Amino acid sequence: MAKKLIRITDKDNVAVALSPIVKGDVLNIDNLTITSTMDITAGHKISLFNIKKGEPVVKYGYPIGYAKEDIPVGSAVHTFNVKTGLSENAEYSYDAETAEECMAEMDEKKKFYSANRVPTINAYERKNGKIGIRNALWIVPTVGCVNQIAKHLEAWGNENLGLEDGVHAWTHPFGCSQMGDDHQNTRVILADLVNHPNAGGVLVIGLGCENNTMPEFKELCGDVDPERVKFMVCQDYEDEEKAGEKLLKEIADVMRGDKRTSVPMSRLVVGMKCGGSDGFSGITANPLVGRFTNELVAMGGTAILTEVPEMFGAEQILMNRAESKKVYEDIVDMINGFKHYFTAHGQVVYENPSPGNKAGGITTLEDKSLGCVQKGGRAPVSAVLKYGERVEEKGMNLLTGPGNDIVSTTVQSAAGAHMILFTTGRGTPLGAPVPTVKISSNTDLAERKSNWIDFNAGAMLSENPDKVVSDFINLIIAIANGEKRTKNEENGYMEISILKDGVVL
Repeated sequence: MAKKLIRITDKDNVAVALSPIVKGDVLNIDNLTITSTMDITAGHKISLFNIKKGEPVVKYGYPIGYAKEDIPVGSAVHTFNVKTGLSENAEYSYDAETAEECMAEMDEKKKFYSANRVPTINAYERKNGKIGIRNALWIVPTVGCVNQIAKHLEAWGNENLGLEDGVHAWTHPFGCSQMGDDHQNTRVILADLVNHPNAGGVLVIGLGCENNTMPEFKELCGDVDPERVKFMVCQDYEDEEKAGEKLLKEIADVMRGDKRTSVPMSRLVVGMKCGGSDGFSGITANPLVGRFTNELVAMGGTAILTEVPEMFGAEQILMNRAESKKVYEDIVDMINGFKHYFTAHGQVVYENPSPGNKAGGITTLEDKSLGCVQKGGRAPVSAVLKYGERVEEKGMNLLTGPGNDIVSTTVQSAAGAHMILFTTGRGTPLGAPVPTVKISSNTDLAERKSNWIDFNAGAMLSENPDKVVSDFINLIIAIANGEKRTKNEENGYMEISILKDGVVL
């Protein structure tokens, strides 16, 4: 008989329903026998003990909130009887002993790859020492006024240039009438995209009168290869589209000689994201990604974890994995900085999860966050990046960014992620500028939305987890090699969005 409940740790006073539970069902788990007092949807929680009003509700071994009323054993546990324990103010401390234990665990994993060959991928070597796993031609508008010109050039390029990874225009509404940090955020993210190694070539197009002037933007882009990165100001040409077509052809001609070569997987940079999470996300999909993260970091690779608001309630866990006191302090600054971003706009930090999350079984932000951070596995945190900064340190990097799917996948791409592992329990078609691997938390979603989902992590509950992890790593290698396209690539679902926080002139 299939299991109906899962208790994630022996500290938990709730379990998660693996399938629908009917009122009166007698359930056995961890030498406990309980009777359900109500119907409970799959992915939702049931109390294993009597929980008194004000007592913590524990899942993942940590409080996910507090009982708003007495919760008898066998009851559903959700928003109607649980409240968050979060507030705008929290005190943190650096647990050096726990951090050392975490680093020692990773050192043991690294020994395996020291004695055994790190897997290889086939990638494009760039002149600056980076690698790319795609060889696309990107069009980057400096301002939203030229978006449609960029889209026309994208269509012309895909019809006429015959590039394997296509031509993609990253349109956006910004680049003018912005001030301060907003203006700088736009410029930095766009410059990051110009320098992304998945782009074999880039055409930057501007209007000519925008705040994001082409001379200043060129300077921000830095030392680029003039054969592969070209700049065009539309007001300077009688027929800007013909001029753009000519430049695209010149760039494409250079790119045609690019070939994949074998490189160690340790050179891969992978972002991690969750969206449309449900009660299974923290049990299947996120832990699967966490196991992959542990392997990648042990190989010497790089992982990026963002969505700072979805660290609230689990931030101390990440702080306890900081490789140094300095990294710990950087994490504290990142967390407090994002809390200030909320409160400066008169918003509470715990106004999350979404209605879809709640329908899927997630009760509080702590519930969501404790599941979310599992994508980072047990990897020590080696660096903290500000919004728009690019990855420099190997290992686990925390990146300042919101939970919003498009904004966070964009900033991970801008930071240098070659691909993004995107877990979901509800489903989403969204894609970033880089391959976006959709990982379903449950088998039903994988079967219903096979046109969106690349991998079914629901198999973690029905198959050998080690085999599922091995199959997942093989999929990542195939995607990195260009042997397999992600569903977002097949569907043409790729877009960007830039963080907005300020006045529009």
